[in-house]
Amino acid sequence: MVEETPVPMEHNPHADDLLMPKVVYILYILGPFVTFTGIIGVIIAYVYQGSAPDWLKTHYRFQIRTFWMGLAFLIPGILLTMVLIGWLVLLFWVVWLIVRSVKGMKTLGERRPVEQVERWSF
Repeated sequence: MVEETPVPMEHNPHADDLLMPKVVYILYILGPFVTFTGIIGVIIAYVYQGSAPDWLKTHYRFQIRTFWMGLAFLIPGILLTMVLIGWLVLLFWVVWLIVRSVKGMKTLGERRPVEQVERWSF
């Protein structure tokens, strides 16, 4: 009888690298409902982007841009709530933020870089 030697499990040194981008996406999804999670998320993205592999850097850049673009929707939305159109802007911001974050998480789960990081759309 031939004795089989166990096959060593491959250790992926970047498996843990997916945790922080996931945390940022989750913080962004919680952002419309829990104060300051977006700010915490963008700080994490800024801190971790330098040491990430290139494909993961696209996620961090996407997350940073999502924060700043979202702020460009959020501030006018808040200011315009007195005129009622601000509520529509805020609703758009919530949907936009959640869709971008979910799509980013999906791409991250597939271990693919974000394509078109510079886009404003979903």
